[in-house]
Amino acid sequence: MRWLDHRERIPEPLRGAIIALGNFDGFHKGHQAVAHEAIEWARAEGRPAIIATFDPHPVRFFKPEVPPFRLTTLEQRQELYLAAGATAMLVFHFDAELANTTAEDFVRVLLADRLGVAGVVTGEDFTFGKGRAGDRARLAELGREVGIAARAVQPVMEGGAPVSSSRIREALREGDPQGAATLLTRPFAIRGVVEHGDKRGRDIGYPTANLAIENYLRPRFGIYAVTGRVLATGQLLKGAANIGVRPQFEPPKELLEPHFFDFAGDLYGQEIEVAFHHFLRPEAKFDSLDALVAQIERDCDKAREWLG
Repeated sequence: MRWLDHRERIPEPLRGAIIALGNFDGFHKGHQAVAHEAIEWARAEGRPAIIATFDPHPVRFFKPEVPPFRLTTLEQRQELYLAAGATAMLVFHFDAELANTTAEDFVRVLLADRLGVAGVVTGEDFTFGKGRAGDRARLAELGREVGIAARAVQPVMEGGAPVSSSRIREALREGDPQGAATLLTRPFAIRGVVEHGDKRGRDIGYPTANLAIENYLRPRFGIYAVTGRVLATGQLLKGAANIGVRPQFEPPKELLEPHFFDFAGDLYGQEIEVAFHHFLRPEAKFDSLDALVAQIERDCDKAREWLG
């Protein structure tokens, strides 16, 4: 799958594409509906289908102090977009230049000239351009002037409210990964390279694969039933994971620590993805290591039961 940069002129074979335009961080049900409309439109007219995203997220550019809230990495998005049927992923690199691009220049200079798109699909609430001056009506108006057709997709409803990344983040912060998965159509997953740790898990009989949480949203800290996927081999694993600051040990350190059942291999240096399925309990500090080990055993039994 092609990975395109908005700062570069699009290759000729991809000009005339239909583009799904939005941030699409979580690529949830609502985002998928916009992408589906673009892909079906492109197929009907024999055109390439491109799904766009912004990196960093505009909120991260304007408010760098806000806590991490990312639901996917660019690599995860690329895989999701490919699975949806897109020809390419287009990354708008959000910087001061893009932030100061007017709505008119966004359409005329970027979409029409540099990217050469034939059609654009957005959500109804899409805004663009300096000061968010452009909306879907302005996009349609400007598009007509340069030969770009525009369509908007209505919000997807779930539980009486529109599906949104905000709802997903709220569910995860409340320790409801199943609710988040319903909106995402898949479990929330953190991807990273397994690091060497202090090996305390191994010392107590429960070795873990330590991952930095980096810029991902922090779900509610605690113990989860999880699955793991080794990216290099595709191997699937089941386990229980702690995400948090490990109150039992000093100094506190923010980590994701999955323990995979019936696995004795070496994962150091390998990239894995850990998917969150069920919240088991909050983090806790125990009176002794024996009490901690007994609780870990109960957690693993419960995770095995949940994962079936």
